[in-house]
Amino acid sequence: MFRSAYHYKISGMKIWVVLFAALGSASPLLAQEPTPPLVPQHSQTVLETLVKAGPVMIPMFLLSIFFVALVVVYFLTIRRGAVVSSGYMATADALLRKRDYLGLLAVSNRHGEAIARVVQKMLDFTTKNPHADLQHVREIAETEGTRVAASLNNRVIYLADIGMIAPLLGLLGTVFGIIRSFGALGADMGSARYVALSRGISEALVNTAAGLAIGIPAMIFYAFFRGRSQKLISELEAASTHVLALLSLQYGRRTERAPVLIEDEL
Repeated sequence: MFRSAYHYKISGMKIWVVLFAALGSASPLLAQEPTPPLVPQHSQTVLETLVKAGPVMIPMFLLSIFFVALVVVYFLTIRRGAVVSSGYMATADALLRKRDYLGLLAVSNRHGEAIARVVQKMLDFTTKNPHADLQHVREIAETEGTRVAASLNNRVIYLADIGMIAPLLGLLGTVFGIIRSFGALGADMGSARYVALSRGISEALVNTAAGLAIGIPAMIFYAFFRGRSQKLISELEAASTHVLALLSLQYGRRTERAPVLIEDEL
């Protein structure tokens, strides 16, 4: 009986010792300051991140505005109605069959389509040189058509230039950010070097992303408008061939008439 009481007493003392040891080990933890949250209280917006990405973002921003403006202008101008319109072709067909060259010349002056400019050049040459043969008129049409096609291709090439310049500007900003990061590593700034290091890396990545975000859409729209311009150039060639075919019929009839009547007709 005395042994069991002694045993319980020893066990109770052990429990109290364990409790005091646990409290003693927990007291330093309770005395520590609370752990700061992992998520920052104020997160930067996209605009703030772009503004803090360095001076290269200024030409990048201007380049993006120019890119958007070009896309809007090309959607309005590089279309079928601006190169070959059904209304003008129907009018030109009717006037050519009537041999009303002066009327067609007046209609061509009022229209802004590319085919109207080609027909205008042909009729100007024909009216000023009534004795010229059809080969000369065809050369005039080919020259003007080549000029219009080159104008369309040269306008679209600006998008390809933006698609190449934007990633290079982004690469330049990336180099600046990496230089700033390595400068922070070599400086004796204490714990502040890690903040400067993270800012330099962030600047490098933001510039790379901005360059790609401008360059990739620019190349996509370049491929789109290049295909559209090639299609419109083919339609312009077909319309010019149609006008030349009608003029060749008129020239075939002119050879059977006197030169004085030809001049009076023009």
